Amino acid sequence: MGIRKIRTEGDDILRKTCKAVTEMTPRTRVLIRDMFDTMYRAEGVGLAAPQVGILKRIFVMDCSADRSLARVLINPEILETEGEQTGEEGCLSVPGKHATVTRPMKVTVRALNEDMEEVTLTLEGLEARCVLHENDHLDGILYIDKAESPVVDNEE
Repeated sequence: MGIRKIRTEGDDILRKTCKAVTEMTPRTRVLIRDMFDTMYRAEGVGLAAPQVGILKRIFVMDCSADRSLARVLINPEILETEGEQTGEEGCLSVPGKHATVTRPMKVTVRALNEDMEEVTLTLEGLEARCVLHENDHLDGILYIDKAESPVVDNEE
């Protein structure tokens, strides 16, 4: 189990654009395992590589209540979005805070899985929000850049 330090707002790496992954290496497999361990330990639903200081186009996610839908998306490409949802959003890199963000209700994304096989997923609701949120991280965008309400402490 490898828990990595989650970079927080103000860390320059969170504002950089990530590089495509061209091959699966043992080191990248360890990174992915560590990202899952880190995400689960922090009780998040998604985590992008730059959040742990690595500028690779990789994110992991699991929006299921029982933590049974672990997904790895490498070099994701948003193919289509549909609808709209407005709701509270938070981020492990902006700890203890949340804001209102509007995102598409449905997203179709093409990516590579951990075996470097192409997959295409169509996801809705929280999973769509998560894909779009984590994909933004790969381009140096934080949810606070899209917030429609003030970013406030979770107690408020």
